[in-house]
Amino acid sequence: MTQTDQTIWLTQDAYDKLVAELEDLKGPQRQEIVARISAARDEGDLKENGGYHAAKDEQGRIEGRIRQLEDMLRKAEVGETPADDGVVEPGMVVTYKFEGDGDDEAETFLLGAREIEPEGLTVYSPQSPLGSAIIGHKTGETVAYEAPNGKKLQVVILDAKPYGA
Repeated sequence: MTQTDQTIWLTQDAYDKLVAELEDLKGPQRQEIVARISAARDEGDLKENGGYHAAKDEQGRIEGRIRQLEDMLRKAEVGETPADDGVVEPGMVVTYKFEGDGDDEAETFLLGAREIEPEGLTVYSPQSPLGSAIIGHKTGETVAYEAPNGKKLQVVILDAKPYGA
């Protein structure tokens, strides 16, 4: 997953969860994988040692996630929950529909860091086409944007509430 150099908005809770995950990966998980690699290496021929190759793959996954978390935390802006004023900004749960659709076709998402996806709630990045188009707009406004496929779309913002409110 490629990240831009832009700031990543996180709540204090989300930031704390990422820090805890990073500490776990750098501590117990990293030590466990090093021990597994060492034990598999002691078994002899590494060419046909499935345990060794599986452990090395797992080590690569863990090291990649560590780099990703370190990068995210370096770019993180920890903020208070935004004001409940109906203005779309990072940290808001936004409900919208495509212009012309009925209210029963409305969709809801959290505008924030995609790496923190609360259960049952889709997360759109503020840098996504829809996210960047609606930031600063208010409930009731219609906003036009260009989808990744080049199609021009219009959405109506039905609601914007702070996450957790």
